[in-house]
Amino acid sequence: MSDFSLGAFSLDHTNDLSQQEVSELQSLLAAATDNDGVRPLSEHVWLHLVRGGDDDAEHLLVRNGDHSIVGYAHLDRTDMVDGPSAEIVVHPEFRQQGIGHAVLRELVEVSHGTLRLWAHGENSAANGLAQSMGLQRHRVLWQMRRSLYSSIPDPVFPDGIRLESFAVGHDEQAMLDVNSRAFTDLPDQGTWTMDDLQQRQGEDWFDPGGLLMAWLDEPSHPSNGARELGGFHWTKVHGSTDLHDSVDDARSGTRRPGSGQHGHRAIGEVYVLAVAPPWRGSGLGRALTLAGLHHLRRRGLDQVMLYVDASNLPAIRLYEGLGFVRWDTDIMYRTPRS
Repeated sequence: MSDFSLGAFSLDHTNDLSQQEVSELQSLLAAATDNDGVRPLSEHVWLHLVRGGDDDAEHLLVRNGDHSIVGYAHLDRTDMVDGPSAEIVVHPEFRQQGIGHAVLRELVEVSHGTLRLWAHGENSAANGLAQSMGLQRHRVLWQMRRSLYSSIPDPVFPDGIRLESFAVGHDEQAMLDVNSRAFTDLPDQGTWTMDDLQQRQGEDWFDPGGLLMAWLDEPSHPSNGARELGGFHWTKVHGSTDLHDSVDDARSGTRRPGSGQHGHRAIGEVYVLAVAPPWRGSGLGRALTLAGLHHLRRRGLDQVMLYVDASNLPAIRLYEGLGFVRWDTDIMYRTPRS
C-alpha cells in the first residue's frame, strides 16, 4: 500500500521483500555503486537483505510511474538504547527530484524524531541530505589505505602463539567468543552471531586461507583441554584478482553488490582484526596485521584498505605506524536530542 505520493513517485513500507524486489534492489545498488564509487549500504544490511535474517527491519521503497524501484531505505529499530538507524539510496538517474528528502522526512516521522543515518563516503549525497534536515554528526569511521608495493616488515609473534588458517566447521565458536570480547564497545561488530558468521562464509569472497587464527600453544586452563584463541585477522579481497574477469562479469550482468566482484583492480582489506583482552599490548595485533598484509601481497594485490572508528586512537596509531593513511570517511548522523 502506498503511504504518500511525491509527484510521479510513490513510497511504500514493507517488512517482507519479494524475490522480485530483492532483484530490483540488486540492480539499484549496482547502479549507485558504479556511479558513486562506494556501496551505499553497509555490508551487514546488504547480507541480511539478500540472505534473510532481518525480520525486524522495515523497508521503504520508492517507485516511479513504471512501478520500478528507484529509491530505497533500510530502517533498523532493534537498538533500544541509541534508537533506530537507517541507510538511504536513490538511483543516480532519479536524483535531484526530492526523493531523498521525502524518504528522510518519512524516516524521521516513523522513528518519532529519534533517528540515526549512515552516509557512506565523504562525497555521499546522504551527507548533504542529513545536514539539510538538521541531523548532527554522531559517529565517524575512517577508511585507511596502504600500498602493498612498499616494504612490509616480517611479523613477530609473542612466544607461545601459533598461526593457522581458519578451519571451517571447527573454529567458528572460538572466533565468535574472541570477537565479542574484543569489540564490547562496538555493538555492530561485537554482537555477531553464528548466523552472521555463516552468512559471510557463504559469500563468494570468503576464503578460509585468508582468515588467520592466532592459537596459544598452551591453554590458560589446561583442565578443559580446549585450545585457546588469542586473536584473529580476517582478510578480504574486493574484486577479482583478474581485472579482465571483473570487466566480463560486469558486461554480462552476473555481478551483484556484495559479491566482491567489481570492474576495477582488486583491493585487499583488513576486514576484522580482533585481539582477546589478555593479549592487548603484547604485539599480537601488529603481528596479525603484518601476517595478513603478507597474505594479501601473495594473492597478487597491490593495495589494502581497512575501516576504523575515528575515536579508536590506539588502533589508528597502530595502522599509521604500518603505513596506512586516511582515504575516506563514513559518517553516522543523528537527530538532535532534546
